[in-house]
Amino acid sequence: MPESADAQISTPKVVAAFAVIFIVWGSTYFFIQLAIRDMPVTVMGSFRFLTAGLLMTGWGFFRKEKIFVRKDVLSAMFTGFLLLFIGNGAVAWSEQFLESSVVAVFLASTPIWFVLLDYNKWRANFTNASIITGLIVGFTGIIFLFKERVSGTWSGADHKWEIFSIGILVIGSVAWVAGSLYTQYITTTLSGSLNSGWQMLGGGLAFAVVGGVRGDWNSVNWQEISASAWWSVLYLITMGSLLGYSAYVWLLKVRPATQVSTHAYVNPVVAVLLGVYFAAEKITVLQLTGLGIILAGVLLINFSKYRLKS
Repeated sequence: MPESADAQISTPKVVAAFAVIFIVWGSTYFFIQLAIRDMPVTVMGSFRFLTAGLLMTGWGFFRKEKIFVRKDVLSAMFTGFLLLFIGNGAVAWSEQFLESSVVAVFLASTPIWFVLLDYNKWRANFTNASIITGLIVGFTGIIFLFKERVSGTWSGADHKWEIFSIGILVIGSVAWVAGSLYTQYITTTLSGSLNSGWQMLGGGLAFAVVGGVRGDWNSVNWQEISASAWWSVLYLITMGSLLGYSAYVWLLKVRPATQVSTHAYVNPVVAVLLGVYFAAEKITVLQLTGLGIILAGVLLINFSKYRLKS
């Protein structure tokens, strides 16, 4: 980034944008769990992403942008299917059986999947001792995080859905990384806001269709949905999908990606604090140890990648 451009960037604006992706994205786990207490995951996902997608594409129409370029729209909607329907959907589905704080801690390991799945960088990644060590450390942390639940399952405790949720989270993490890498290597003529808007519409449509097939829309008792659930959906639409994503995209343009990616280290801390203090969730010393080990592995990987770029 040219120095002249950097000099024109408002420091308070940068700080505010970082605060948004640190706190807001960390808080979405808590609000997802509040929302799905009263409505099916597919219904929540439909409201969240269709509304946000329509607002973002509507903003592009208002600005007289060319909002429909067939190839780019299809590409964006496919990305939305991977990122939002499978990736974010796995998070929401798993929170039916796991505490929001535990889900957030597990997803701190997502940067590890970038190393494993980015085929174009395998040679550099797997010949670097620090990155390999970081991978091993990170997966060791995952074992610590879920050791108690796995042990409970084998000892006869009723944790089968929790264990199944771990598998769903793995699938969701892989889909999130695959969609992110696909976006990185595919060019588009759409603006950032339009591209993300079509992604949200793609994800939201997938939620709506699956909800219809499952009969979720007919099973909803609209009168019994609490105000807190509706407020949570509104928060996810405005703060999580509109403000948070916009701040993230803007930061990627004005700050190094390695610096922006630090949200992956802060989000679990925010989620744990909200879950423990507002939802009476319990997180054990062993799980906190797992979080620390996962973050150490991710930091080791990212520090090594940063040195390779410098």
